[in-house]
Amino acid sequence: MKVVILAGGRGTRISEETEVLPKPMIEIGGKPIIWHIMKLYSYYGFNDFIICLGYKGYLIKEYFSHYFMHMSDITIDLSKNKTKIHTTASEPWKITLVDTGLETMTGSRLKRAQKYIGNQTFLLTYGDGLADINIRKLTQFHKKNKKLATLTAIQNAGRFGVLNINSRNNVSSFLEKPKNEEGWINGGFFVLEPEIFNYIDNPNTIVWEKEPLEKLSKQGKLCAYKHSGFWGCMDTLRDKISFEKAWLSGATPWKIWK
Repeated sequence: MKVVILAGGRGTRISEETEVLPKPMIEIGGKPIIWHIMKLYSYYGFNDFIICLGYKGYLIKEYFSHYFMHMSDITIDLSKNKTKIHTTASEPWKITLVDTGLETMTGSRLKRAQKYIGNQTFLLTYGDGLADINIRKLTQFHKKNKKLATLTAIQNAGRFGVLNINSRNNVSSFLEKPKNEEGWINGGFFVLEPEIFNYIDNPNTIVWEKEPLEKLSKQGKLCAYKHSGFWGCMDTLRDKISFEKAWLSGATPWKIWK
């Protein structure tokens, strides 16, 4: 099963960092947040990634194109122009990096990656969110419920839109950022069937979290996997500092790999 990561936004709320880096490349403990996300999926055996690029996407391409060498012990013989790899701590990842446009919205970015995804069930997440979610249980939940889309619902206050979830775990409606209300919100980490591409009909302006998800919910084709564990989003500089402090202290609930 392939993992699609949306990594093309400008990250304007954390512009202190994104002036020079795309948001997924902001580091926690010396590694980009996208690396932490990929390590989570890899822990559960998902190693085939499609990354949807946009703002400063070339920096993500450069990072992964040199990753193997950076993670290896090497001997470089300049007189013979030869390089010998001794040991490596690289990852078992296959990564497809797709330019999806500078100003493209999330749904349209996903649509532009369709040809690399193919006609199969796939995973989707954002390039700025961390969680200790069990991806295996998430995919099993999706298969059991037989919907076109499953999102991970988490409980958080304030900044995000609230989901109405019925007794069957179907998402019946979205409430855009209601004031003074706590509830289940969209935490990303989706499992999707290829039929969801029928809900994305514009090459540039479709926001995945609006028209497609709203239509899927109204048709009863979207369900929610409730995750009560750790979840965090790097949305502001304050979030970045909080993640960094957690990493330095060893209090990293998202780090389930060894």
